[in-house]
Amino acid sequence: MTSVFEEENLPKAILRVGLPAMLGQLTTLIYNMADTFFVSLTKEPAMIAAVTLCTPILLIIMSIACVFGMGGSSVIARLLGEGKQEYAGRTLHFCTWAMILSGVFTAAVGLLLLPQIAGLAGADAENMAYTCDYLRYIFLGAPFIMLSNGFVHLFRSAGLIRQSTVGLVLGNGVNIVLDYVFILPLGWGAAGAAAATSLGFVCSSVYYFACLLRQSGRGNELFPVLIRAFLPDGGMVRSVISIGIPGALITVLMSVANIVLNNYIAIYGSDAVAAYGIAYKIDMVPIMLLVGLSQGITPLIGYCYGAEQKERMAQTMRLSMVYGVILGAVFTGVFLLAGRQLAAIFLHQEALIGQTAYFLKILCLSAPTLGVINMVTSYFQALGKALRSLTITVLRNAALFIPAVILLNSLWGLQGVIAAQPVVEAILTVICAALYRRETRGGCTGENKNTFRQVQAES
Repeated sequence: MTSVFEEENLPKAILRVGLPAMLGQLTTLIYNMADTFFVSLTKEPAMIAAVTLCTPILLIIMSIACVFGMGGSSVIARLLGEGKQEYAGRTLHFCTWAMILSGVFTAAVGLLLLPQIAGLAGADAENMAYTCDYLRYIFLGAPFIMLSNGFVHLFRSAGLIRQSTVGLVLGNGVNIVLDYVFILPLGWGAAGAAAATSLGFVCSSVYYFACLLRQSGRGNELFPVLIRAFLPDGGMVRSVISIGIPGALITVLMSVANIVLNNYIAIYGSDAVAAYGIAYKIDMVPIMLLVGLSQGITPLIGYCYGAEQKERMAQTMRLSMVYGVILGAVFTGVFLLAGRQLAAIFLHQEALIGQTAYFLKILCLSAPTLGVINMVTSYFQALGKALRSLTITVLRNAALFIPAVILLNSLWGLQGVIAAQPVVEAILTVICAALYRRETRGGCTGENKNTFRQVQAES
């Protein structure tokens, strides 16, 4: 079960945990782009704008799952490194039930406050109906959205790398097929895109539960079917929540930042929102691949930390950052050279194609920096150092980004708003490099690990 974490060839270990996670993120990106592509065939900018405006709300729902998915994954990986399988299994089951209950609560609140949430997302009279249609089906699927996204992280930490990726690919594949059926033959538009998304997550959730039962039947200690395994204790809850909330805030604050950004872009009309939405979706290719790489190595780092393999952990970080910077640089080159051709895949109006290509050339400048920012953030999450990962998150999506959007908008208008992302992430790369260097100089097996063990001892 943990052989992937004990692989002696470190580049091979990174590939074994990183490539499946990158594949999973790539399929997620493909389904997101499929939503946009099939909706774009309606040739209705207001509908494309609605899908763009709803993206931050979907990310917020996913972020709630991250409280228990990413938080539980960090705790489980470290427990396995310490050889505490039984407690790791109880942690996994607590996280599962917590995601179910959170999903039901989110669905109820979202459906009750649907128009208000659509307005908060930036919808106006031109696209309000489309936005509400999309959000209605997203909130109906909220419990499954949370389960699917949480299980991706939990299964990776449990060593079920292949199953984690299969579930993600399955859900995204179903989503893409249903996108075509619901949007084109049935003509459901934005509502069809949302319904396809939710049903895709239903399918992946069913698959993950089947895997859970199969592992339990094989006697895997991480997947007991005992009632007592579902009951948390105070130490378990504190351990998961203390890491999960900062992890979730990454997505929440990113969504808040996107809502602020969308509202500023909306000043310039639905065409500007649609052009940015397409450019952002294309730019998500390197972003999602690098997110996958960082998420994939997080359990490996956590396992090394729990097993006190300091040098192996440092080598993992160095190699992962190099891989990330190179990958980001390759995509920056591609987007600078072929931005217009890529925009033309999704758009048919010449003016929108040109504007989208211009936006893409600005956005893609930050891709190489993500190889540092994402890896350092995941490093602190894996070690259970919530304050440091939270610091990076707040700087990235609030303290630096929102003022940058406001300032650059006042200086250069729409072009300044788009430029906020690469400007902020260039600054943040320097900050992350300094934080990581300070952390590694101070050692990584001291105070925080002792604190983590004290929490478990109290339970």
